[in-house]
Amino acid sequence: MNLKDLIRKEVLSQTAYPAETLSCRIKLDANENPFTLPPPLKDGIFEAMKKIDLNRYPEPGSHRLRARFAQHYEVERDMLMIGNGSDELIHTLCTAMAGRALDVIVPVPTFAMYKISALNNGHRVIGVPLNTSFDLDLGVILEHLATTKAATLVFLSYPNNPTGNCFNQQKIKTIIEQSPGIVVVDEAYFPFCRKTFLPFLKRYENLVILRTLSKIGLAAMRIGFLIGPPSLIHEVDKVRLPYNLGALSQVAAGFYLDHEAAFLKQAEEITKNREELFDALKQMEGVHPWPSEANFIFFSCDFDVDSVYNNLIEEDILIKNFNAPGIMRNCMRVTVGNHEENEEFLAALNNTIAKVRRVV
Repeated sequence: MNLKDLIRKEVLSQTAYPAETLSCRIKLDANENPFTLPPPLKDGIFEAMKKIDLNRYPEPGSHRLRARFAQHYEVERDMLMIGNGSDELIHTLCTAMAGRALDVIVPVPTFAMYKISALNNGHRVIGVPLNTSFDLDLGVILEHLATTKAATLVFLSYPNNPTGNCFNQQKIKTIIEQSPGIVVVDEAYFPFCRKTFLPFLKRYENLVILRTLSKIGLAAMRIGFLIGPPSLIHEVDKVRLPYNLGALSQVAAGFYLDHEAAFLKQAEEITKNREELFDALKQMEGVHPWPSEANFIFFSCDFDVDSVYNNLIEEDILIKNFNAPGIMRNCMRVTVGNHEENEEFLAALNNTIAKVRRVV
């Protein structure tokens, strides 16, 4: 017996998520917060975790945490669901809608997990390339929404990963208004732009919002939130795995609410560093950064970025290489680091560009 015959064809056709396994001294590839917690806060969170009985299961459904974050986001408790990071919630939403004809519409380029989760659940993915300004091609998206005979699920990263820009708000509203299905606005990078669709939840019954604590400093804990109409959350919650959020993660999430000001202060520092990094990249000949509202900067080069990427690794610096034919040709993404990391990256990039040009 060939064991592969037991696996669904949608899974066989996929590759695993391409998470970077390289280890470099300066890691600017995964859009993480470069700052650790101040020692008093780090001690505080560890003390809180010491009270956990590791032989006991965590609170199922994170009910107390749901109530606290619902109040934090100013929504009703039954409008919010907590997951093991946004990735789990994206997958859970796609799973809840599996078994029926579903068109999942995503911009290209955008966060890879939308496509991966949709395909792994047997859905058809329609990728709509962004225009030359990295904004939504509204006409093409509306045409798909108007002509499809299937139910629809639209994923919009806001700001978009990897380009860093917030799509035009009116375009998103138009998509929500004309969509026969659900529109998910992923606000993973909200701390760095402070733009949100939360106020529109009462207006649009087909709007769902994703939030996470990963980008603001708790990536190791994997804490995400799905916020939407109670009727949808009630159904999606049925396919959520029990005990999906560990006890330590629940403690960390509560700790975040108790000390949010410290996390937001770090987000402000990252935003300041982002502008300085953008200005420095803009001064480099042959480097073209795109204005960002996230904690990373997307940029293109006038030369082979594969060589740039490999040379940076030799300098013990890791960023994300997006080089591909078309709009992504010679494009890369760098996470905003602390001041010292950014300075080392800029110096290494200058040296690397000089090397690449000499070879050419």
